Amino acid sequence: MYSYVALLRAVNVGGTGKLPMSELKAMCESLGFAKVRTYIASGNVVFASKLSEASVKAKLEACLKAYAGKPVGVLVRTAEEMAAILDGNPFKSAAPNRTVAIFLDAPPAPDALDDMRGQQDEEVAPGVREIYVHYGAGMADSKLKIAAAANGTARNMNTVAKLVEWTSS
Repeated sequence: MYSYVALLRAVNVGGTGKLPMSELKAMCESLGFAKVRTYIASGNVVFASKLSEASVKAKLEACLKAYAGKPVGVLVRTAEEMAAILDGNPFKSAAPNRTVAIFLDAPPAPDALDDMRGQQDEEVAPGVREIYVHYGAGMADSKLKIAAAANGTARNMNTVAKLVEWTSS
C-alpha cells in the first residue's frame, strides 16, 4: 500500500465547485482507497492504495467528473513527495500561511517563471513538480499571475505540513 495525498483544483473556493468532503471521502472509499481522511473543505484527501499514482489520478478524476458533470483537476503526490515539498520550501523563514506550493502535473519548464505578471513583493521559486510562492504582504492584494501555474492548485505550508503529518501516521 502507498500513502497518497490528492489535491483537488477549484473545489469550494470562491463559490465554485461545491463538493462536501463527506462526498469526497465516500467517492474515495468507493474506489477502494483505504484509511481515507479529508482535511478542511478545499479538496484535500489522504488515503492508502495499491494503485499507481497515475491510476489513482485517473480513477479519481473519472469519479469526480461523473459527480460534478465536468472535469475536476486532481493532483496526486505520495507521502514521500509531500515530505520533500515541505522540506524543499525555499522560504522556510517566511510565514507558512503566506507561503504556498502550487502543485503541477509536470515539472515547471526552465522558463516557467519568465512570463510572470503583476509581481510586487512576492518571492517565487521553482520546485520539482511545484512552484513555491511567498506572498510578502499577503495574498489578498497580490496581482501575481504565473501562466505556468494556470492548471495547478495551491496549498499553504500549514496545509502541506498537516498533510505530511497525516501521511506519516
